[in-house]
Amino acid sequence: MSKVWFVTGSSRGLGRNFVEAALSRGDEVAAAARSTASLDELVDTYGGAVLPLELDVTDRDAVFASVLRAKEHFGRLDVVVNNAGYAQVGAVEELTEQQLRDQLETNLFGAMWVIQAALPHLREQGAGHIIQLSSAAGLVAMPLSGAYSASKWALEALNESLAQEVADFGIKVTVIEPGGFATRSGKNPDPLNNGHLAEPNPAYDSFRERIAAFAGKQPAGDPAAAAQALLEIVDSDNPPLRVLFGLGFYPMLQQVYADRLKTWADWQDLSARAHG
Repeated sequence: MSKVWFVTGSSRGLGRNFVEAALSRGDEVAAAARSTASLDELVDTYGGAVLPLELDVTDRDAVFASVLRAKEHFGRLDVVVNNAGYAQVGAVEELTEQQLRDQLETNLFGAMWVIQAALPHLREQGAGHIIQLSSAAGLVAMPLSGAYSASKWALEALNESLAQEVADFGIKVTVIEPGGFATRSGKNPDPLNNGHLAEPNPAYDSFRERIAAFAGKQPAGDPAAAAQALLEIVDSDNPPLRVLFGLGFYPMLQQVYADRLKTWADWQDLSARAHG
């Protein structure tokens, strides 16, 4: 049975690949983006199966109106993909208040508005699947990623809580944590060249050099392959709450979690004394 999708950030990158994969197998998609001009070719190819929606996810009223329009247009919503977002790069000391607020407005609050707008429809149906695009940075924070990781860590918690709240309504939740994907130039994206950079303080230049070197060594994933993997998840009867997309970060995450457990264990005596 075909599915109806609502996808934010549909104009390019992983979001665009998700939309194309869904449409190519006969699903219907409400494709939301800040500008729908790049979606015209999809309309030419797939006609009424795609509904382009111009949307800024930071506008709560517009989000609710867009979700309602998609539901009324297609009659139901099966898969809701929170993909819109960007990465603010900068050391914590370098960040301005506005930069941090803007990061959270898009990555966190934008996703929350979509969830809140979709849930009444999914509860009424007694079914649905919410897909949240997080990041490997939602599991481990690196230098210069404080704002971005803060937004993604918040999304991890929000959706973990959400999954427990909506399970009894027949609604599934999956958080996808991609590594680097070649979404623009065919190479792994450079986090230091993404257009959202804080004013650099020379004291942190060494971190910029290290991050640039690290990003260049990471294997760049194929967005089309990621889209096919997403199709498997939404077709699964028992999808995961969390899943990594891509290679490179799993060994690091194994070490990070092992280190966290060891630190808590090493300090158990102090923890007991803190209890009184």
